[in-house]
Amino acid sequence: MSAAAPGAPSSDPSGHLLPAGEKGMADVAACPFSPRGEGARRADEGAPGATKVIKQDIRKHRPAKTAQARQLRQNETDEEHHLWGHLRARRLNGYKFARQVPLGPFIVDFLCRERRLIVEVDGFQHAENVTDQRRTEWLNANGYSVLRFWNQEVSRERRSVFETILAALEGRLEASKETLSFYSPGESKEKKRERS
Repeated sequence: MSAAAPGAPSSDPSGHLLPAGEKGMADVAACPFSPRGEGARRADEGAPGATKVIKQDIRKHRPAKTAQARQLRQNETDEEHHLWGHLRARRLNGYKFARQVPLGPFIVDFLCRERRLIVEVDGFQHAENVTDQRRTEWLNANGYSVLRFWNQEVSRERRSVFETILAALEGRLEASKETLSFYSPGESKEKKRERS
């Protein structure tokens, strides 16, 4: 054990340097653990009367949905195949897309996680579908924007489809009555206000 030279600074139990001759004078309790280190409990956790809010992670792995998404990838429509050929591998201005992605109770056609944009390619059976409307509202409530295209739009007007997707990704497309196929979280809040 080495002795400190007289007049040399020393440290208190917490490791802070003290002026010479004041060793042990500070009222600091030495604690070997960080008060907010890994695994630390929040102040309200376990407190009497505290209610714990559990937010569902909509990206949570669900084996049944994963198997369904795999099957949808293998049985994609021609329009989905053509669109995927241009969206995959960051081919659309460097934006990364995934296809047939499970989100909560749904599977979305194409998803850009970075911009929280969903691109759906729909057939005639989706026209005025109440289930699709509820699905879109749920996705909007969870912070995702939804952009819908009809199959024939992808087949015949592919360039305008990509320009529209790019505009939505770059924030140049806003939800309005003219863009009936674009549903953003902001738009769903405006609709709720209008209904009230």
